[in-house]
Amino acid sequence: MEIKDKIVIVTGASSGIGLATAKVFTENGAKVALVARSKDKLDQISKTLSRSLAVKADMTKPDEIREMITAVKSHFGRIDTLINNAGLGYDAPVEKTNIETVRKIFDLDLIGPLIAMQLVIPIMRAQGGGVIVNISSGTALMHLPNMAAYSSIKRALADISLTAREELKKDRISVGVVYPYMTRTNFEQNTIKDFVEKEPPGGGHAFKPPPPDTAEYIAQKIVDCVKNEAAEVFAHDWMKK
Repeated sequence: MEIKDKIVIVTGASSGIGLATAKVFTENGAKVALVARSKDKLDQISKTLSRSLAVKADMTKPDEIREMITAVKSHFGRIDTLINNAGLGYDAPVEKTNIETVRKIFDLDLIGPLIAMQLVIPIMRAQGGGVIVNISSGTALMHLPNMAAYSSIKRALADISLTAREELKKDRISVGVVYPYMTRTNFEQNTIKDFVEKEPPGGGHAFKPPPPDTAEYIAQKIVDCVKNEAAEVFAHDWMKK
């Protein structure tokens, strides 16, 4: 998809990957709807991004998601791209996983994106096409201790995305998934943790992963996914199955 003059919704746009993504889309000539819970913060960001729109919405609340989609459509007249980026991490061993916390993560990281998809699909179909990109996680490709709940939810998001891609081909709606690696944002600080970190096995000589990526690096991967209408985009080739 050509990015210039397209209407792009970015959820979780007040910081981190979402904010970086909104900036890159704007630099490519898109008109961006900035979505997050903090209206004041979005308003300040919107002043720096030409032709953007700030829309407050909690992605765990269906009514607010519906109102957000309606507001964007009313303001711009169309919706060409949806980037489901808003999310929250959760680290806990299976035995200690808090069920209420899992429900909270499930609502934000899976149900919210699904509702947003269901709302934009008829709009895109009527327009003759569109692109939806859901932000999964590199953890969805792995089996890491303390990450069962989060990684399984992100894996479910990827599976929903790729199934929708097959279902919507006839409508010229492309659905893709981006798998970020660790990123230098406030995501880890905001992650809910239900365990005490201990020294890794082997006296601290465990495998040391590559350094985290910048939010701008992942943002470019997201824009590339839209431009190429790709099914899956990995932050790094070594992440591929």
